[in-house]
Amino acid sequence: MTAMELRPDSQGKVRDIYDAGDSLLMVASDRISAFDYILPDEIPYKGEVLSRISAFWFEKLADVVPNHLVSMDPRDFPAEFLPYEEYLSGRAMLVRKAEPIKIECVVRGYLTGSIKEAYDATGEVNGIALPAGLVEASPLPEPLFTPSTKADVGDHDENISYERCVELIGEDLASQIRDLSISLYTEASSYARTRGIIIADTKFEFGIIDGRVTLIDECLTPDSSRFWDAASYEEGKVQPGYDKQYVRDWLKDNWDFTGEPPRLPSEVIERTSARYRDAYEIITGSTFLPMASKKERLSEYQKRKQQA
Repeated sequence: MTAMELRPDSQGKVRDIYDAGDSLLMVASDRISAFDYILPDEIPYKGEVLSRISAFWFEKLADVVPNHLVSMDPRDFPAEFLPYEEYLSGRAMLVRKAEPIKIECVVRGYLTGSIKEAYDATGEVNGIALPAGLVEASPLPEPLFTPSTKADVGDHDENISYERCVELIGEDLASQIRDLSISLYTEASSYARTRGIIIADTKFEFGIIDGRVTLIDECLTPDSSRFWDAASYEEGKVQPGYDKQYVRDWLKDNWDFTGEPPRLPSEVIERTSARYRDAYEIITGSTFLPMASKKERLSEYQKRKQQA
């Protein structure tokens, strides 16, 4: 079984969402997006890595804020999904339905990416003035909450000020998601440091369940975060990450961003898949063994034993 034959009720760049009555079934595919394009090739194990890392963080951060996860065990899913147990194992989450808060909650601890460009031009990030003299990968004086609007698939998110966030959702809700986002980032960053990882920035999404702000969607994955190797970190340079940077770099060198995205070379696919699996193992402290198939699990285990 390599795919779902059931049509999803909604679909994002990576996830397929199925209505399951009081719950939703969120299935992380192996699709990959870059520069807001969904690429024609898939990255093996990517979906499973995203879901299993999210589940790890949901459990670890449950004391900070409740989350929407019900179960990742296919035996707990509604009966219509049982024929797809092999495909769903490890990549699907049964979650409680929430009323989404339509704000992307981005927290940044280091100067990199789009905020580096904004800082170089204005000395500010999302309307927040920063000290002079910061360079690429400089740590920020304190974690910054830099919200953005949540765009539809194919559109671009728009960075907004905190004041604009208040205008959109109200001061009470805006302050809650700001404070929760910073608390989550701070606690996760502290843990990640013990694993040799710097979380440069990350994105959270929240919804309302039973009147409470609740963490939803994914959490601190390579798709929603920049993870850097603390041992090789060097201020002033672009840092390699445990994400799809191989894909971004290849696209920049081989595509003019007109028309449909090109196919990826096998080497780029394989190296990207390896980086995702590395992220899982470093963050969780556990060896990544695919859950989708007993044969795959045995093959992966034997391969690692031979390499050891």
